[in-house]
Amino acid sequence: MANFRNLELCKVKLLLIVFSLQFASTLSAQESRFENIILSSNLLPDTVDVGVLMPSGYSEESEPYPLILLLHGGGGDSSQLNNVFRPLIEDSWIRDALPLAVIATPSAGRSFYMDYKDGSQMWESFILENLLPELRNRYNLKTDAAGTFIMGISMGGMGALRMAFKHPSLFAAVAVMEPAIEPAFSYDEIDPIDRTYRPEELYQEFFGSPVDRSYWQINHPLYIARENMGQLGESGLQIYIEVGNEDRLNLFRGAEVLHRLLYDAGLKHEYRVVHRADHVGDSIPSRFLNTIDFLGRVLNDGF
Repeated sequence: MANFRNLELCKVKLLLIVFSLQFASTLSAQESRFENIILSSNLLPDTVDVGVLMPSGYSEESEPYPLILLLHGGGGDSSQLNNVFRPLIEDSWIRDALPLAVIATPSAGRSFYMDYKDGSQMWESFILENLLPELRNRYNLKTDAAGTFIMGISMGGMGALRMAFKHPSLFAAVAVMEPAIEPAFSYDEIDPIDRTYRPEELYQEFFGSPVDRSYWQINHPLYIARENMGQLGESGLQIYIEVGNEDRLNLFRGAEVLHRLLYDAGLKHEYRVVHRADHVGDSIPSRFLNTIDFLGRVLNDGF
């Protein structure tokens, strides 16, 4: 499984590098700034690398910038913000599709962005209680929900949905690509087809051994959304969900259930099924741009 993930990450990187060359002459005139910071926390056993991308002309003297937390997928890390997604974000700035913002990506391994049941790693708590305040302290950022956004891909989509649905008052919007969520509301209802890439041992790492069914449930985005629907509606949280209908991990199944749940509850959101798109491949750059552009529309109140 590790070799598969590494191969697919390499494919995505190559595709995005080729895509970015189309904008090279324009980007050279509007260079953004990237830096890597290292954070430590008593919530985690090791230090965390965090990539931070600042737009061209970033200044401590300007109006505070919005913050976008970009959560990578399983097998990814903070370097992807610079090596993979930076040219696409810069393109969105050049097109004025996205207002100038600071984007941050923490390296989270294959943590599911979870607070582990055994307390050994507390990723959700780290992001909300340590990372957010630290970024706001280090950079010229807005500190209210209207200026704070969270997005993610695959595993990162699952983590972004979990945090936004648990704490909708903290974010203006959540935008996810191919979120890795199972189409079930209880652990025992998970169909084998939806867990082929997640062995029991992996679930036990996060949710206890044996798996604590209640702990899985209260950390599952579908269940959280169903139980928290009133608060989601009152918060004004803007929601974007997309997935390919040929996703090899079958993630269109969970995305569809989430869409129907929100739709049936009357909660407005944007939902896209990308025809013939896989979990990886040459559809990723344009899909990422669509996701970023959604956040731009929220920031510009351009719906």
